[in-house]
Amino acid sequence: MHSTADPSTETRRDWRRPLRYLWRTPWIFVHVVVAVPLTLVAFSPVGRNLHLRGERLDCWLQRWWSAGIVRRCGFRIVRVGEPLPGPVLFVANHVSWLDIELMHSQRVMSFVAKAEIARWPLIGWLASRAGTIFHRRGSGHSLNAVMEQAVERLRDGMAVGVFPEGGTGPGDRLRTFHARIFQIAADAQVTVQPVAISYGNNGKMDLRVPFADGESFFANVVRLLGDPGVEAHVRFLDPVELNAEGRRQTAEAVRTAIALALDYTDDA
Repeated sequence: MHSTADPSTETRRDWRRPLRYLWRTPWIFVHVVVAVPLTLVAFSPVGRNLHLRGERLDCWLQRWWSAGIVRRCGFRIVRVGEPLPGPVLFVANHVSWLDIELMHSQRVMSFVAKAEIARWPLIGWLASRAGTIFHRRGSGHSLNAVMEQAVERLRDGMAVGVFPEGGTGPGDRLRTFHARIFQIAADAQVTVQPVAISYGNNGKMDLRVPFADGESFFANVVRLLGDPGVEAHVRFLDPVELNAEGRRQTAEAVRTAIALALDYTDDA
């Protein structure tokens, strides 16, 4: 995949960075101040029974809030393809903490995500309210419980999103897709739809967006707020059939589809 170079030297000589902070930071604050009370209403029993534009109010507000966060951080959302309706297992590559918000902006779903996200300021709180299923990495017992919850939600007609790489990657390649997570789709007997995520203009991955080595969530947020705005691409690809030979084959088929969409030629 084509990508821009690591921007450490570019950041140091970017005189527009202070201006971006002056513009974006107040908008983030306003978005949070307005959105949090609305979220509390939406996730209440009353909010779940209200509808707006043919969509449940809590779902509409989740999408609105998530799209707003992505945009307030300087990204322009570009969607390719359509997210399938109904109970679907959405499987995406993992580049940034923004991935959940980017996907939520297009289709409300319960995510399977690492437990550390629950401790992130605001994002963790909202993720919990939105029904995120948190997994403690390295814990087999936790994964079993997570998979059971995900299957239950799919059987209840909800959509579920997973990141089979197990964590955020460097943005220039795909890591191994853990096959066990695909058992969720087999147990619930639902469709698997791959999702390819990238950040950068004209389909080029901007390597400023992923976490730098040793970078914290807060440091990444602050850095992104000052970086030049780029496009946030979310591509909903053709569904992949569950492979009768096993979940490993399904995982490889999904990984290949995402690699091709992102032009990771070495992975395809």
